[in-house]
Amino acid sequence: MAHVMPSVRGFVRVVNALGPALERAGVGRPAFDERGLIDAARRETRLDDFGRDEFREPLRLLLRGYETEARLTLVGRIAARRDTVSLLASRLRLVEDRRRHPEIAAEQIRRPLFIVGLPRTGSTLLHHLLAQDPASRVAQAWEVMTPSPPPERARYESDPRIARAARQLRWLDRLAPDFKTIHPLGAQLALECIAIMGYTFLSSRFHTTYHVPTYQEWLERQDLTPAYAFHREFLQHLQWRVPAERWVLKAPSHLWGLPALFATYPDALVIQTHRDPVTVLPSVASLTAVLQGAFADGLDLAEIGREVTRRWANGLERAIQVRSSGRIAAERFLDVHYHELLDDPIATVRRVYAHFRLPLSDDAERRMRGHLADHPQGKHGPHQYAFEPFGLDPDDIAHRFKGYCEHFGVRPERGARR
Repeated sequence: MAHVMPSVRGFVRVVNALGPALERAGVGRPAFDERGLIDAARRETRLDDFGRDEFREPLRLLLRGYETEARLTLVGRIAARRDTVSLLASRLRLVEDRRRHPEIAAEQIRRPLFIVGLPRTGSTLLHHLLAQDPASRVAQAWEVMTPSPPPERARYESDPRIARAARQLRWLDRLAPDFKTIHPLGAQLALECIAIMGYTFLSSRFHTTYHVPTYQEWLERQDLTPAYAFHREFLQHLQWRVPAERWVLKAPSHLWGLPALFATYPDALVIQTHRDPVTVLPSVASLTAVLQGAFADGLDLAEIGREVTRRWANGLERAIQVRSSGRIAAERFLDVHYHELLDDPIATVRRVYAHFRLPLSDDAERRMRGHLADHPQGKHGPHQYAFEPFGLDPDDIAHRFKGYCEHFGVRPERGARR
């Protein structure tokens, strides 16, 4: 694995080591008190209205998970507390923006295109390719991280929030340097919908970054309609002064939310990406360990392996149930297999546009080819992972996901069952 820069690694170790000493000296750890965090966000913004209250129950469960399950280091506690206050403060600003500009609520979201499916199935590559089309609108990292005030077309490429987001992402790179070998980072790259839904505290983004399994299992039992209602309002906010013909969005976690997604966006289009779970699961476990390990001590890798297996088996079963129910027309979905996407990305894009009857311009295709040339596979080095540290067995995974593979015709990858 890659290593953190020595100066940063040393700084983090010193701060974490100081944690117990500070407690013995009577200096408290960063607290996860709901009232204190809400008051901090109100002081930061000088605002008071958080909008609808659906976020409060998941916030309480999340904060409990930080205290009882997440095994956070001092740096992890500082990061999680700052993350929470930042989300609450942005929520306050979003509500205020909507109050001051009620015309935002009139924005129409037409035929949004969602990419769903297991992680590590080429969904990010496809998302970034489709984002090259000038007719597409994606939620860039900087505008999701700091959405207020609403972005403007005239400054969309030069907004000072871009540089601010880049600095924040550099800190993540220093804390979790292996992450960029797994998933590309960039202030002006498209960000997943889990970041948007983070403002509702109904989002898998939290368990991806922090070890909060009780919260995650609770989340999977919830009606996600409030999260998708907020998601729609967020898109209205972003497109108010930076419009485009269509939104292109992505998150593996939409597997759990397909009923709420289609209830919120009745004309939505969905691409589901597929790949051999025997290859996917150890890679997802490794990604989880890299992120959680930046903020926690004593992670149980075998527990991570069990959790990712349970979670994604459940998500795929949910998606199969929805798609087999007949409640949503089959033509609203398109299945894309990883090996087809990697073998010929442009042919796959053409198939997407043809299936959903979207015009693909020469300029869009040229931009997509340029993106492929500028972002070769493995640009930041190979992502290395193994089954054994996570207690994963290839044969067990193949058996567990046999129904999924047969349903969608997912073929085994050479060398995956080792």
